[in-house]
Amino acid sequence: MGWINSIFGKKAKPEVPENSSDSFESADLKAVVLSDLGNVRTNNEDMGMFFKVADENIIREKGYLLLVADGMGGHQAGEVASRMAADIISREYFKQAVNGSIEKSLAKIFSLANKRIFELASAKQQYAGMGTTCTALVVIGQTVYYAHVGDSRAYFQKGNTLTQVTQDHTFVQELVNNGDITAEEAAVHPKRNILTNAMGTKPELRIDTGKWSMSFEEGDRLLLCSDGLYDYLKDEELNEILSNNLLANSAAHMIEQAKARGGHDNITVVLAEKAGAIQNQVAKETKDIDLPKTQEYDLP
Repeated sequence: MGWINSIFGKKAKPEVPENSSDSFESADLKAVVLSDLGNVRTNNEDMGMFFKVADENIIREKGYLLLVADGMGGHQAGEVASRMAADIISREYFKQAVNGSIEKSLAKIFSLANKRIFELASAKQQYAGMGTTCTALVVIGQTVYYAHVGDSRAYFQKGNTLTQVTQDHTFVQELVNNGDITAEEAAVHPKRNILTNAMGTKPELRIDTGKWSMSFEEGDRLLLCSDGLYDYLKDEELNEILSNNLLANSAAHMIEQAKARGGHDNITVVLAEKAGAIQNQVAKETKDIDLPKTQEYDLP
């Protein structure tokens, strides 16, 4: 089977550039992936991914997959966790049959990824305590499905309105849900980055899944990002950048702004735009490639 695949985020070796980016354009979708170390970190535990199969029949059935994962854990274990999440979810989503619904399929695959990351973290001391957030969107025609764990985010922009698709699995979000603090207070709360749910940290996992309520139509845009972006830019600012720039420029501008305001974390942005039914030009040629073998994470 042929595959077209863009995966970025792992930059442990010094020779790897400070940021990684790529773009893709087809007859009905344009996508951009951009990941940056930020100003402080020396390794990137984020993972940004756009993934499609070359088989048009599979595209009609399973669409496109976009994903952001933000790993955590010492000694670069966070990079292992986010890489495993991306590897397992992308491979299993396109390999497994859809039984029942896309949402159920995503939930099953997220559970599998959680199980394998948790097993490795439990079996090897160097990976103890590692975990990762994971937010994925599947685009099939005009329908968007989501699966989500942690505090990376997905947004949907229609016209000049940006709506958050996912809800953070954090301590402060629970305070907001309980009415103890406002959303505005949560954005600057000193404990806003404390997770209540992360992939690979426990045997059982809460997974939010669903089918987005709005139709994904020409000109609409999707944004997935790690907290290294939205910690520095409000939703109104993200919306303004998306509304006034080309897709690739939007991603670059977002990261520039986050770094200018501190950039204390890795920053990853995945953008997609619904294109028209007919494209006169393709901005970047892509080719079918064999999907690389998933890295093995052997247990003792």
